[in-house]
Amino acid sequence: MSDYINGALFGWYPYLCLTVFLLGSLLRFDREQYTWKTGSSQLLRRRQLRWGSNLFHVGILVIFFGHFVGLLTPIQLFDMLGIGHGFKQGLAIVVGGLAGIACFVGIALLAHRRFLDPRIRATSSFADNAILLILWVQLTLGLSTIFVSLHHMDGHEMVKFMSWAQGILTLQPSAAAYVQEVSPVFKAHLLLGMTIFLIFPFTRLVHVWSAPVWYLGRPGYQVVRGRSASRRPTHHRAPRRPAE
Repeated sequence: MSDYINGALFGWYPYLCLTVFLLGSLLRFDREQYTWKTGSSQLLRRRQLRWGSNLFHVGILVIFFGHFVGLLTPIQLFDMLGIGHGFKQGLAIVVGGLAGIACFVGIALLAHRRFLDPRIRATSSFADNAILLILWVQLTLGLSTIFVSLHHMDGHEMVKFMSWAQGILTLQPSAAAYVQEVSPVFKAHLLLGMTIFLIFPFTRLVHVWSAPVWYLGRPGYQVVRGRSASRRPTHHRAPRRPAE
């Protein structure tokens, strides 16, 4: 029974989450473009929002790209570059820990602002509140894994997660076996992380897809219309008929 449950949670559930994540995001963009945004409350508690938002976004970006590179880079490439598994795990603990603390402080400020300010709470939806709490729990689980990782500094535990993630993307039927014996806190972290991908299209997180990355390649000049020109009404007159 335990093999079956492990196979279902870590062998089949990832594909369900990835399918809903991709198709749901595409369908929401296609059919509900007016909801493809994040609600703004920046006029309220602006200083707290600025600190909380900056700490959260910087921390979450470092964590995301750290997971992306750390889990999906082929193990053979690390071996070829002479990067040992123990060094990689130590680096992940230090960098991930600092980014996690920054993100934790940021999300705590955002949660305090959203839940304790009556004006912001009144304009917050259930999905807004829920995703904030889910991210907070996920971040807490991620920080908790550091204490477990400190007892496995040889890096072999991290290799299991790399093999699992790469096995899922390469459609290996036995990928779930890599994480069958890992600590329960790691399993909870993986499950909640996959669930965030599952609910992603139905939350405000979809505004991530609208990040203005294209600004990096924009030309160095902008065409700006004057206020008077933008307000000047335009009239279309029918052409005069020539005199007969």
